[in-house]
Amino acid sequence: MDMDFTVKTLGECRIKTPLHLSKVKGDGIYDFVEDGERVLYSSSLREVMTAMKNGENLVSFEKPGPKELIYFEPAKTKVAIVTCGGLCPGLNNVIRGLVTHLYNRYGVTNIVGVQYGYAGLNPDLQIPFIDLNPDLVDDIHKDGGSMLASSRGQQPYEIIVDTLERNNINILFCVGGDGTLKGAHGIYKEIEKRGLKIAVAGVPKTIDNDINLIEKSFGFESAFTAAQSIILNAHYEAKGAINGVALVKLMGRDSGFIAANVALAVPDVNFCLIPEMDFDLDNPETQNGFLNLLEKRLERKKHAVVVVAEGAGQQFFQGERKKDASGNVLHEDIGVYMKNQITDYFNKKNIPICVKYIDPSYIIRSIPANANDSKFCEQLTHNAVHAAMAGRTDFVVGYWNGSFTLLPIEAATAQRKKVNLEGEFWWSVVEATGQPLVMK
Repeated sequence: MDMDFTVKTLGECRIKTPLHLSKVKGDGIYDFVEDGERVLYSSSLREVMTAMKNGENLVSFEKPGPKELIYFEPAKTKVAIVTCGGLCPGLNNVIRGLVTHLYNRYGVTNIVGVQYGYAGLNPDLQIPFIDLNPDLVDDIHKDGGSMLASSRGQQPYEIIVDTLERNNINILFCVGGDGTLKGAHGIYKEIEKRGLKIAVAGVPKTIDNDINLIEKSFGFESAFTAAQSIILNAHYEAKGAINGVALVKLMGRDSGFIAANVALAVPDVNFCLIPEMDFDLDNPETQNGFLNLLEKRLERKKHAVVVVAEGAGQQFFQGERKKDASGNVLHEDIGVYMKNQITDYFNKKNIPICVKYIDPSYIIRSIPANANDSKFCEQLTHNAVHAAMAGRTDFVVGYWNGSFTLLPIEAATAQRKKVNLEGEFWWSVVEATGQPLVMK
């Protein structure tokens, strides 16, 4: 891997931090994180030993955490927070975590919330900022959605940076997924071009869990946990009829992590179809297409549960695809298509069938964060604040091999993270569902 994981800085840190931490091991007080501390990319001993033997540099990420010296003087620092893209469990947790950590730990009291995504940074749209403080955000983590609301699509970077300059913003926290982070990088490039000292920090948000080089994004676990109860109820629906088929469509535009995780968490799922896999519907010769296998399943058990990600099976559709405001390809509705295909296949064979189609897509992303996601959101915000106050910029807080990391936004958006069909995780899904490795 030749990607450069060096995080940019605004300059030398010369201001003494207000955090009263330690530099002495064993005194019972958390130590400052030194600039040279890194998190290894590979957790494989064989790969590490081979790289060392060959004299290669070990690929690693910067370890985030509190610094003894920081770049921004808290009393003079003004911060803006923006949430972009689709809703996601934990957005309010992140807003609250950023505000309370900046306010209570660093003494940064000038914090504004940008409403409706990047649109709120375009003065032509006349969307006012919200002054944020710990009292205002005290209970927002109990609610789903975002108190700042959101939107898709970019605004002109020149106008956004004009707004940041005019409002004397020193740090901009951008909370979102791939499109949001690409926008954050564009904002950084305009800031860099002007020679300004404004930090741009990313906090990774997406229920699809598809951000490159980040093991998990906040909201993902809450979303597939919410989907779990839906799948359990779908199983009852399937068992309640002769040849009952519960077909559940879940979010997952380009990556099938939600569908795959639910299939692993709920072993009642018999088929899991994701964007990363290619599959046939009806293959009379091999009898190994999805519909052929579904027929065999119904012969044996009289019911089946099928989970399909929204981006699966797009090879069955022809024609040019439209894009949404964030530049994402709008997929055809695979759920309705699969429902019709299943119904037509069994009707032609005069086999009674009862298909229950369930699409809970937006429900699972608008709920409050669960306990583990809430904890994760809090930790992400702490590390984002420490890094930004220390002058790091054009970065996103990540999580890799059990450790929090900092990585350049460009690295995180270089490509989409996908389910590896040859990896241990997908093999576990196949074992749990009992579906064949290949449906071709």
